[in-house]
Amino acid sequence: MKLRDKAYDSFTDNLLSRRILPGQFVTQRELSALTGMPLGAIRELIPRLEADGLLNTVPQRGMQITHIDINLIRNAFQLRSILELEAAAQFALHASDADRARLEKSHQDILDQAEHGLTEALADKAQEVDWAFHDTLIEHLQNQIISDVYRVNSIKIRLIRQELSRIQPKIVLSVMASHMTIIEALNTRDPDKAKAALAAHLDESRRRALQS
Repeated sequence: MKLRDKAYDSFTDNLLSRRILPGQFVTQRELSALTGMPLGAIRELIPRLEADGLLNTVPQRGMQITHIDINLIRNAFQLRSILELEAAAQFALHASDADRARLEKSHQDILDQAEHGLTEALADKAQEVDWAFHDTLIEHLQNQIISDVYRVNSIKIRLIRQELSRIQPKIVLSVMASHMTIIEALNTRDPDKAKAALAAHLDESRRRALQS
């Protein structure tokens, strides 16, 4: 892996783990220290971060990590819907029985554990299952162009979720139940039902983010 790619991965890891915060101003040297990458790799990284909408250069102030605002939420969720609704339709039509069973089991495991109490640890597991569910739909398309666009947008969605609407213990059951409704629709092998179920879920996620 090239240094600039390692720098990108390290940057996004730091961003999603909140060692770098949305809206924060940073210098090249600070990014070098955070990522453990040399300044040369950071200089190559900056144009990519700007192109991906993760970093902005503010005149006379420096480099600023993208901040969470209404426009970002609306734009990111609109793109998410465009990508994932088609992915859901294709998954409904073509996914194997094994793929369908894995999705259902991962969600049922969370629901079974929730019967013993809703905890922060369970909420973290539910968040991982949530992300993996959406990633699986996109990966099933086996389209590298879509995967690349989704990956960058997914970073923004996860930033929004962490900043404003991360899964909390009190909503674990409702989120998992919503996913199970989508999975049931996927299992009918009817692409229109799958898209409708996912659209309702994404609309609710967007609403929670906008109201936070």
